Amino acid sequence: MVSIAKITVNPYKVEEYKSILKEEIMASLLLEEDVHVLYPVWDKEHPNQFTIVEVYKDKEAYDRHCQSPHLLKYFEETKDIVLNLEIQDAIPTVSYTHLTLPTI
Repeated sequence: MVSIAKITVNPYKVEEYKSILKEEIMASLLLEEDVHVLYPVWDKEHPNQFTIVEVYKDKEAYDRHCQSPHLLKYFEETKDIVLNLEIQDAIPTVSYTHLTLPTI
């Protein structure tokens, strides 16, 4: 399962947000084996806007992630920082699990 989170934060709290986000992503990747990718990017032209590409084993893994203590902590710590959050389901155009890389 793939989703894309688009987040707008208070422009005066960007550094604080980045620190909280880093902590949450590290916890998710270390503690949840079915969270495969959490890849945050920061918009160069709008420095208070972030996009996170999220890849989970399946819908159940996503649901478990949504109830994880570290994600709930993230939401609590950012409730006065995040101005807008949109989450979209996405469909990968290439399945990397089926790629065969050439040997060198």
